[in-house]
Amino acid sequence: MPWALLAPGLTVIGLLLLFPLGRVVWLSFRDFHLRNLVSGTSESVGLAHYAALLGDPYLWRVVLPNTVGFALVAVVATVVLGTLVALLLSTLRPLTRVIVVSCVMVAWAMPAVSGTYVWIWIFDVDDGVVAEALTSLGVLGPDGYNWFADRLFFYAIVALNVVHSGFPFVAVTVLAGLLTVPRDLHEAAMIDGAGPWRRFWNVTFPVLRPVFAVVTVLSTIWDVKVFAQVYLMPGGDVGGSEMLNLGVWAYVRSFGHNDYGMGSAVAVLLTLLLLAVTVLYLRALFREDELR
Repeated sequence: MPWALLAPGLTVIGLLLLFPLGRVVWLSFRDFHLRNLVSGTSESVGLAHYAALLGDPYLWRVVLPNTVGFALVAVVATVVLGTLVALLLSTLRPLTRVIVVSCVMVAWAMPAVSGTYVWIWIFDVDDGVVAEALTSLGVLGPDGYNWFADRLFFYAIVALNVVHSGFPFVAVTVLAGLLTVPRDLHEAAMIDGAGPWRRFWNVTFPVLRPVFAVVTVLSTIWDVKVFAQVYLMPGGDVGGSEMLNLGVWAYVRSFGHNDYGMGSAVAVLLTLLLLAVTVLYLRALFREDELR
């Protein structure tokens, strides 16, 4: 009976998720180009795509550092900022909290494309808000500065974009957990002389550990496979540039070079990276709970 009840949902998941994933894995072992879309036939190349991919210096020098480094910074910043906002919201009165949460959720509801173009406008070389402000202060010359041509500044802008759109989800989720923490625990900690930081680390955080696990894993998945925020930035769609991450590189190799086999191999590598990060984090979390 349980499997019979789960069958419809599992069928939908299989059709929507497992079949496309299996198709991508199959393509990664094939020599599949634009001509193969027309002919409908392709040749097996075994592990040739993966061998070429892992032997490409561009992967280790540019793509992988961009992907992992950006995800690490973005996840930490998103979770920390979202937690701070949640702590602030927990101190507000109910009506004020509803108003502030509604305003905060506007950033989360904004489409990635629209939000990205807003940040492009803010850092525009000629008419951007940042360029005009720094020029008026004498920091920049009349020629301005192309923030998108510098790898560090490029991903700093992407991080601002991603954190701005991602922290509301963390804030609301953590806020829901904060409202379930018994007040007696905080009152007892205050009587014992614990300050705000010690109350959070020794009382709030252990109770909300499952909540932080969820928001961290989800933020990691979203930030490792980020696409639109990188691809739409000036220079973020150019193959061979210093700005590509795994998600955009898979797209460029597939649709820019019409090499769908290699693009699928990059996508599989991205999926394996996501699985590895998620499994390692969850194992470390559960192992710490067992030690307790």
